[in-house]
Amino acid sequence: MGIIVWLVMGGLVGWIASIIMGTNAQQGIILNVVVGIVGALIGGFLIGPLLGAGSINDGITIMSFIVSLIGAVILLAILNLFQRSRKRS
Repeated sequence: MGIIVWLVMGGLVGWIASIIMGTNAQQGIILNVVVGIVGALIGGFLIGPLLGAGSINDGITIMSFIVSLIGAVILLAILNLFQRSRKRS
C-alpha cells in the first residue's frame, strides 16, 4: 500500500511542478510520476538537510511535499535548459 501512496504523491508533485514550469501540455501522467519521484530524490538530497526535513521514515508530511515539489521544479528547469540548448544547435 505504501508504494501506491508514494506513486500518487509523485504524480501529484510532478503535475504541480509541470504546471509551475509551464510544461504540463508536454507531459503525460507517467512522466509526471517520474518527475515527481526524481524530484523528491533531488529535493531530499539537496534541500532536505537545509530545511531540516525528516527522514524517509517520517512518512508524507507538508514539509516532504514542499521539498519534493522544489526538487521537481529544479529537475524541470534543468531539463528545459538542456532542451533549449539542443534546439539552438
